[in-house]
Amino acid sequence: MTNLNQVYDVLVVGGGNAALCAAIASREAGATVLVLEHAPKEFRGGNSRHTRNLRAMHLKPTSTLTDSYSESDYWNDLLGVTGGKTDEHLARIAIRGTSEVLPWMEAHGVHFQPSLSGTLNLSRTNAFFLGGGKALMNAYYATAERIGIKVAYNTEVKSLRLVDGAVQEAVAISESSPVTVRARSIVVASGGFQANIEWLREYWGDAADNFLIRGTPFDKGVILRNLLDQGVAPIGDPKQCHALAIDARAPKFDGGIVSRLDCIPFGIVVDHEARRFYNEGEDLWPKRYAIWGRLVALRPKQIAYAILDTKSETLFMPSVFPAFRANSVRELAQKLGLDAGALEATVRDFNSAVQSGTFNIGSLDDCRTAGIDPPKTHWARAIDTPPFIGYPLRPGITFTYLGVKVDENARVLMKNGQPCENLFAAGEIMAGNILGEGYTAGIGMAIGSVFGRIAGREAAKLARN
Repeated sequence: MTNLNQVYDVLVVGGGNAALCAAIASREAGATVLVLEHAPKEFRGGNSRHTRNLRAMHLKPTSTLTDSYSESDYWNDLLGVTGGKTDEHLARIAIRGTSEVLPWMEAHGVHFQPSLSGTLNLSRTNAFFLGGGKALMNAYYATAERIGIKVAYNTEVKSLRLVDGAVQEAVAISESSPVTVRARSIVVASGGFQANIEWLREYWGDAADNFLIRGTPFDKGVILRNLLDQGVAPIGDPKQCHALAIDARAPKFDGGIVSRLDCIPFGIVVDHEARRFYNEGEDLWPKRYAIWGRLVALRPKQIAYAILDTKSETLFMPSVFPAFRANSVRELAQKLGLDAGALEATVRDFNSAVQSGTFNIGSLDDCRTAGIDPPKTHWARAIDTPPFIGYPLRPGITFTYLGVKVDENARVLMKNGQPCENLFAAGEIMAGNILGEGYTAGIGMAIGSVFGRIAGREAAKLARN
């Protein structure tokens, strides 16, 4: 049984990718390390157990990535999705750090799939974990056990007591019993507040009740709120988040990757009044898939519907839930609970606006609409070949961007600009430093991996000195 009364060099709060990267880096720097994971062992890993890949810079082909993906390519992709709302210095640290991450991960038991091909077009940018995020986390926990990192499951840290800019102790509930844990350095990697519906309601109002939480139900933001209340500098817009349009039939929490829908570029999306509201073909899917959760969240009743026909059915990974299918647009509308006449009119107007072009799912093709608002700028094809297919969509929240401000050493900053003496942060709780808005596939795992290692090394250095 893990001894919670011992004074450790480094205490890591959280149990996902960033937390384990920090713990392993600290231990390999010579520190004694304790990890406190809120979840039970079978649900350890936070949102990381639902992940699939990491976006990585590389200057030449690797065993898992094709071509090259330079710092400037990576930076331009990030700049494009954030609209410039990013700390360039920290962002470039994360980007450059990914060039070292893949071999480090492999050295710690992580295996990767061969380069990915197909509709996601990620073979040069994203390395996919063999076995997914759960295999990744199992590898890290196996490494942690092998090198002597102590882990306490079912242990929720309720507060970190800050005195004169230093953490004195952590107050937690472990296996239903209160405990006080002390360490020389602390790394917080406890995620955002997306599983705290009441907190989401503070910014979204009643709309938050219709949000589905794709990841762990344990990310309540307890430590985030605690630190902000004690004068830690906040970063990020509380209404910004990594949010996908997922199958509306997914569970409230922990639906994971199987509830995701990648069909949007190949059809149209309508709201509950059967009206289109955004350009479905704006950009390649890895750069734009994470805007759709927010778009649906801003629609009345937080519901939308993807409408396709049989020409597109094999072009995307389907949901775990079967599609609604019908022989006519009217019949499909009735099955989805939409006004049949309104959906028929929307589809008819869209079809009339489609211009001829050469359809290409791997590039920004010339299949577009003309004379319709909103336009569809790529992959626009008439929806005219039965059976017609529909999926209901809800906002699927992965993680929130409100977090704590950090410096280049992952040290947490106070509102007065001074760094906390012995407090570091990594992962979703500080991702808002880099993600002011938007998202591109694999960047969350990149931030967590790079800053997890930085936080771990720096925490160990401080504790050991």
